[in-house]
Amino acid sequence: MSDVSTPGSAPPPSGGSTRGSTPGLPSFGDLKTLVSRPDLGLAIGVMIILVVLILPMPAPLLDLFLAVSITFSILILMTALFIHRPLEFSSFPTILLIATMMRLSLNLASTRLILSHGHEGTNAAGRVIEAFGNFVMQGNFVIGIIVFAILVIVNFIVITKGSGRIAEVAARFTLDAMPGKQMAIDADLSAGLIDENTARNRRRDLEDEASFFGAMDGASKFVRGDAIAGLLITFINVIAGIIIGMGQKDLTMTQAAETYTLLTVGDGLVSQIPALVVSTAAGLLVSKAGVDGAADKALFGQLSGYPKALGMSSFVMIVMSVLPGVPMMPFLFLAAIAGGLAWRADRTQTQQAQAEIQEEMVQAAESVPQEEPISSALHLDELRLELGYGLLPLINDADGEQLTDQIKALRRQLASDMGFVMPSVRILDNMQLDANSYMLKVKEVDAGSGEVYFGLYMAMDPNGQQVDLPGTHTTEPTFGLPATWIEDSLRDEAAFKGYTVVDPATVISTHLTEILKANMSELLSYAEVQKLLDELPPEHQKLIDDIVPSQISVTGIQRILQSLLSERISIRDLATILEGIAEATSFTQNTTQITEHVRARLSRQICAGNTGAAGYLAILALSPQWEQKFAESLVGQGEERQLAMPPSELQQLITSVRERFDEAALAGEMPIMMTSPMVRPYVRSVIERFRPQTVVLSQAEIHPQAKLKTVGQI
Repeated sequence: MSDVSTPGSAPPPSGGSTRGSTPGLPSFGDLKTLVSRPDLGLAIGVMIILVVLILPMPAPLLDLFLAVSITFSILILMTALFIHRPLEFSSFPTILLIATMMRLSLNLASTRLILSHGHEGTNAAGRVIEAFGNFVMQGNFVIGIIVFAILVIVNFIVITKGSGRIAEVAARFTLDAMPGKQMAIDADLSAGLIDENTARNRRRDLEDEASFFGAMDGASKFVRGDAIAGLLITFINVIAGIIIGMGQKDLTMTQAAETYTLLTVGDGLVSQIPALVVSTAAGLLVSKAGVDGAADKALFGQLSGYPKALGMSSFVMIVMSVLPGVPMMPFLFLAAIAGGLAWRADRTQTQQAQAEIQEEMVQAAESVPQEEPISSALHLDELRLELGYGLLPLINDADGEQLTDQIKALRRQLASDMGFVMPSVRILDNMQLDANSYMLKVKEVDAGSGEVYFGLYMAMDPNGQQVDLPGTHTTEPTFGLPATWIEDSLRDEAAFKGYTVVDPATVISTHLTEILKANMSELLSYAEVQKLLDELPPEHQKLIDDIVPSQISVTGIQRILQSLLSERISIRDLATILEGIAEATSFTQNTTQITEHVRARLSRQICAGNTGAAGYLAILALSPQWEQKFAESLVGQGEERQLAMPPSELQQLITSVRERFDEAALAGEMPIMMTSPMVRPYVRSVIERFRPQTVVLSQAEIHPQAKLKTVGQI
């Protein structure tokens, strides 16, 4: 050969080495790319399987791929053995398809080699097939055919059919149970037992489980088809090989049968053994759906959990060892092993039982009821609802959760309307009460009581007249209106007559609402105020740091909030209230004056809350004469300032207020009483004693945009 370059050919590149870059083979960089890109490697692997189905393969390369197939099947089996839950191997259906396609492609490649080069000898299809054929057949192709047939029967009829049936039933039961499991997850989420993330994960696991068993039901058909294909391929190879050997290669019948049968059986074993391994893995995967843990937990943990079973097995093997003609040593050896396992399992269970008894004794000793400390007697229920035994179905009946539901709704409503977090209500049964009576207590002091009838409904006339329906006449416990307890059958008639109809739970919750509104100031504790301050948004925390405790204490803020709540003014806009406190503390430390300033800052809210349906604020103004009398009756300075008006004048004021408000009510108005800012707190202190629902405002609390209507003067 000449070293002279052919004219027109490109010279080799200078300055570079061609070592390690053999033309036609992938370089190290290409292999590194495949390792870093598993998706690309998988795509190339699937393409190789498809190429093997079409193009011929040399025997050495076939040996390599057969070894890969066997190793791949063993890896699948080991993974199925060691996983704890079937969903950890959720890609098994896809892997099963790839393994099946690999075996079928190798079957086709080996068939091509057997039929085309089988006459050349038993190594025509590679060393792996020859080794399997010689090892199994031992020089007798009839034995090889029988062994191969048994492997196919075991794989096709026993393992594949059983695992397919298990997968089918599991898929059906999983799909049938999905709605119930989904409802259980939603119920746990609604009850607060789990959070949203846990519920989302459980739903995803439930969907994955249904998809997995559905896919396994279909994947079992791959294994079954693989077994059938292996049987047909073996039959075709034997018949076609004998025909080709005798008709084309001039072999005798014996030579053709021996050669092609050895190659075919060896090929069938090389393909059926991995298929059997993968089928076993599929059976393990679908049959351990109810076991949490590796396969050893089901085999050793559960089988060794009954020492009596192991002991009986040992006894039976001892009996069989003394039967005539039965070899004694194998059965005695197994009997000794089973007896030893039974003794060890019994000893382990005894130790565990003793340990559990000791642990229970320790826990019982620790949980011995101790004498209740005297300090527990100091605990005070802020809100308590006591029910007679006839009203217990309101909370215990299957359909009687409406009372607790209404109390929960009441807490949310008060928080939204008043900015006040209502304390929890403790509900107790009181056998000393009448069967249909209830009692409400605030800080364990009676605050209200009433009588309701479970199963009946209270009907009331909005005009305050007696209800014209048969039933038990009574008085509504909250507002003192005449009412009647009627049967359920009269509800439609009562509604047709325009009566208001409510159930017993609503009567109790309405009464509780009014008692709460009347006692909110007492229930607003120091701890609740501190909690409200701590829960303010971060942008308002700087204001709190500026005024607490340098300008006002938390106790001072508590007193101001209590004053607002006592007149049913919402404290939800706490940021505006704190701003008003910061402004007022710059010129006074008088709590009353600070409260009046805060009320002026809340003028929009106060006017909006008292505006009637007509869109205006009805006013009854305090006359200048009464304003003068109140101003002259104030004695003391600062916090000691108080009202010292003669009783006769107070009685005159009370009479005048009642008359004017009654006149306004007859005219269809619900006015507020307006005074000057200086005397408003003292006027309110008088009015609240006989008309607590009357709203008393000062001119400073009237918002400029509020529409006013004066309906009279006191």
